[in-house]
Amino acid sequence: MQLICKRKPITLLQMCRGLLFLSMFILAGFALKEYQGQSYVYILFSFVSYLLIYFGFRKNALFFDSFIGVFLWLGFWLKATVRIIFFDGVPLAPHAVEFKSTGTEYDQVLLISTCAFSGIFIASWLRQKYLFIYPDKVDEVCQPGLYNIYIKYRKLVLFLFVLIFVSVAAINLLLGIYQRGEISQTTLPYGLNGVLKWLLLFGLASFSAILLKFEYLVAKKTTFLVAFITLLESFFSSISLLSRGMILNFSSLGYGAVRELRLFKIKLKVRFFLGCFLGFIFLFGSSVLTVNYIRVLSSESSITEKPGMESNTEKLTKQRNDLIYLTLQQSKILFVERWVGLEGVMSVSSYPNKGWDLWREAWQEKYSENITSFYDIKLINSHYQYVKNHHYINTPGIIGFLFYPGSYSFLFVCMVLISLGASCLEIFIYKFGGKNIILCSLLAQVIAYRLASFGYVPAQSYLLFGTIFLNILIIYIMEKILYMRPKPRKIV
Repeated sequence: MQLICKRKPITLLQMCRGLLFLSMFILAGFALKEYQGQSYVYILFSFVSYLLIYFGFRKNALFFDSFIGVFLWLGFWLKATVRIIFFDGVPLAPHAVEFKSTGTEYDQVLLISTCAFSGIFIASWLRQKYLFIYPDKVDEVCQPGLYNIYIKYRKLVLFLFVLIFVSVAAINLLLGIYQRGEISQTTLPYGLNGVLKWLLLFGLASFSAILLKFEYLVAKKTTFLVAFITLLESFFSSISLLSRGMILNFSSLGYGAVRELRLFKIKLKVRFFLGCFLGFIFLFGSSVLTVNYIRVLSSESSITEKPGMESNTEKLTKQRNDLIYLTLQQSKILFVERWVGLEGVMSVSSYPNKGWDLWREAWQEKYSENITSFYDIKLINSHYQYVKNHHYINTPGIIGFLFYPGSYSFLFVCMVLISLGASCLEIFIYKFGGKNIILCSLLAQVIAYRLASFGYVPAQSYLLFGTIFLNILIIYIMEKILYMRPKPRKIV
C-alpha cells in the first residue's frame, strides 16, 4: 500500500517572508565584504535582526512584536546594510550626525543595537509563556450595542464617517492647527486642538477599525466599500497632517484585518486583495508627492542665512523653479532615511559626555514650538535650529535614548521592561476594546512607532499613552450605554 503525503499550499505570508529573508541573505553577503569592522559583529547583528522579523510574525506574536520588529529592522539593519554597500557607511540625509565610519565605531553601534534587540526577544518570550496569546478563533460579537447600531443604520453611519473625516482634515489643513514640522497657526478654545490632533493621528482610524470588523460580521465576506473608505480616511488625514506616514495606519489596519478574517474563517479573495493593494499604492504615492510638494513650497521662505549655511540657501534659490525635482529628491531619501534608529545610536555612542547627568538632563526637556530638541542642540550639529516658522527635530530613537548613560546592562533591562509594558497595553486594548484584533493592530503600531522614534520631550510620553487609554475608554463606555447587558451575542 502506497502512502501519499499531501503538502500544505504555501501561503502569501510565507512566500513574502521567504523572499525577504533571501534578500536579506544576499544583501548581508555584499555588506560583509565591505564592512570595515569585525566580521562576527556584523554577522551577529544580521542574525539577531533576522530573528527580530521572524519572531515578530510568528503564530503567537503580538502586534507590538510585529511592528517594533519592522521599525527597528528598517531603522537599523536596512540602513546599516545600504550604507555599508553603497555609501561607505555615510548617512544619506544632509542633517544626519557626522559619524566617522571606522570599524571600531561601527562595531560599537551594532553591538548596542544587538543588545537592545535581545531585550525585546526576552520580553516577547516572557509574555507568551506567562501572560497572554491571542485566541485561534472568535465566535461572538463582543460589542453588541455598537454592532446593532451599525446593522440598523449602516449607510448613515458610513456617510457620517466620510463627512466627519473630510471635514476634520479640511479644517486642520486650512487653519494649520496641527501639522508635522509646522508651528501651530490657530488655537481653538476648550482644548479642541488636542481633539483634532487625536482624531487625525489615530482617533478616526480607530473608528475605521470598528467599521472593518463589523463589516466582516455583517457581510461575512470581504467587501470593498469599507476598505475604500478606510483608504480615503488615511489619505485625507495624512495630507492634512503634512505627514508621509499614510502607510503606517493603513498597513496596520490591513494587517489586523487579515488576522481578523482568519479568526472568523473568512477567505481573502485575490480580487479584493489586489484592489486594496493597487488603491493603496496609488493613494500613498499621491499623498507622499503632495505632502513633499507642500513642504518644499513652505520651506523656501523659511530658511534664514547663517555663516556656514549659505550654500544650502543658494542651492535652494537656484532650484526655486524646479519644485518637481525637489519633491522627487525628498521622496527618494524618504524610503531609507525616514526610519529613526541607526543615526541616533551613532551620535550617542560617539558622544564623549555620556552618563547619568546626560540622562537626567534629557528628562528635563520641555516642549516648545520655538526651539529645537535637546538631542539636536546637545548631541548633534543640526541646522534645524536655524529654520524659522517650522518645528523640525531629530530624535535618537528609544535605543539611542536608553544608551545616554552608556550602560549595556541598563539598556537591556529597560528594553525588557518597556517591551513588557507595551505588550500589557496591547492586552488591555484587546480586553476592553471589544476584542477587536484590527484595533489592537492599529494602536500597537502607534505604540511601536512612538518607541522607535522616541527621544523628544520624553517626560510628556504620558500624553500619548493616556490618549490611547481614553480612546479605549470612550469605546468601552459607548458600548455600555448602547447595550447594558454584558453577555455577548453569538454570531448566527
